[in-house]
Amino acid sequence: MLAAALTFLVGGLSGCASPSSTSSASASDRPGKAGDDSTGDGTSAACPATADVAEVPKRVVTLDAGAAAFLIALGLGDRIVGTAGPEFKDDFSGAMRKELDALPVLSGKVANKESVIAAKPDLVTGISRYELGSFDGTPTQKQLKENGIAAMVACDTAKGRSTNIDATYRYITHLAEVFHVQDKGKALIADMKREVADLTASAGKRADAVPVLSLSAAPAGGAGINTSGGSSHANGVITLAGGRNVAASTPGDFATLSAEEASRSNPKVILAVTGFSRQSGRRLVDAIKASPLLADTDAVKNDRVVAIPQSILLSPSVLGARAVRTVAEAVEDAS
Repeated sequence: MLAAALTFLVGGLSGCASPSSTSSASASDRPGKAGDDSTGDGTSAACPATADVAEVPKRVVTLDAGAAAFLIALGLGDRIVGTAGPEFKDDFSGAMRKELDALPVLSGKVANKESVIAAKPDLVTGISRYELGSFDGTPTQKQLKENGIAAMVACDTAKGRSTNIDATYRYITHLAEVFHVQDKGKALIADMKREVADLTASAGKRADAVPVLSLSAAPAGGAGINTSGGSSHANGVITLAGGRNVAASTPGDFATLSAEEASRSNPKVILAVTGFSRQSGRRLVDAIKASPLLADTDAVKNDRVVAIPQSILLSPSVLGARAVRTVAEAVEDAS
């Protein structure tokens, strides 16, 4: 659901609409716009970073498999009564994938407020603020509260330019606090930070950051090239990996470049962001390489177009270090 709904914003594919135009919530139900400090506590009403709970939640619905993976990593998998949709499960393997496969899926395609509320959770949580009321049928924070359900999602957009994956660590911290497993939260964060530090040790030694462009669809003539902006989680991953997002100067999650701007920025690495359609990573890479708008870029000429799942690049994930590794290896190759 989240991947398909965000296609318009990041990928530039036709036939999709932005959250503001697809949301079925009334004006009174709709959360505040991303970035609005309408809660008074430094977070957006559309992005509850902490949950208002009186007791440790016993029943949890996750809005995606990525959020479920965080709970499992914290030893809280037995609290999950269902995932609202199977989003992002394919990015996992091994023991984690087996645990994710065992969870009840409340909706085969699109998470909807009826199925979420019917599961009678104490807490609903997800890896993106867009999962709360931004699209048709998804529950808003207000609707959940009216049914006695707390909400908490990862606030994955920085107020300024994002230069790291601290949003991931904040989400882990908040989950650990809600469930009173702070020691486990600290241990998980320490493990992730250690892995990221090992991956990025050489990034700071380069004289110039390698220009990187992220795309979830091959750009077509006459349309802008939609990519990740400077406040996005992707910008943080790219920066950590020693790259420079070519759209970093545009604030917000998303940015649109003209064909001329994209060509002038001459990315040495292009990230083919998968998960927005049924198109495989290989097919998306091939489509991007075949685009005449990108033919003159170093990335295409030197065959440095790399597939990466949107669930680990664009949002907090327990696989965050994998995202950094994927980009860092491509940047190192292009250096």
